[in-house]
Amino acid sequence: MRLREVMHAHIPVLTETSSVRDAVDKMDIYQFPALVVVNEDRLPVAVLTEGDVCRGVSVRDSLSVIGTEPALAFATKDPTCATPDEEIGDAFHRMLSSGLTILPVVEDGNLAGIVLRCDLMQALLMDASC
Repeated sequence: MRLREVMHAHIPVLTETSSVRDAVDKMDIYQFPALVVVNEDRLPVAVLTEGDVCRGVSVRDSLSVIGTEPALAFATKDPTCATPDEEIGDAFHRMLSSGLTILPVVEDGNLAGIVLRCDLMQALLMDASC
């Protein structure tokens, strides 16, 4: 099974100018624990997770203090990405060995979607039961 079969294709994204508040709002509305920051060409430049926001809060002692700051300041730059044709098992093991919870999927130079670690676990379990 390939990533294109399990990836979330219609996803919210952040821009390089999005604020932490924008990120938290989108995480809540869309129920994603992480978001991809894209440039104007829709290439992933960073990934912002709930954990990244929480680490920012712990340094500044308040979410409201960092709410207006750029989300990019707290995000992990140059994210690991995959292609839609990558095998889910390979992607899962790469995510495990790197401690990743989200993997942007890029096709033809654009963000095509994302997969979450739990998506891959579910797909692997379903594939094993067939």
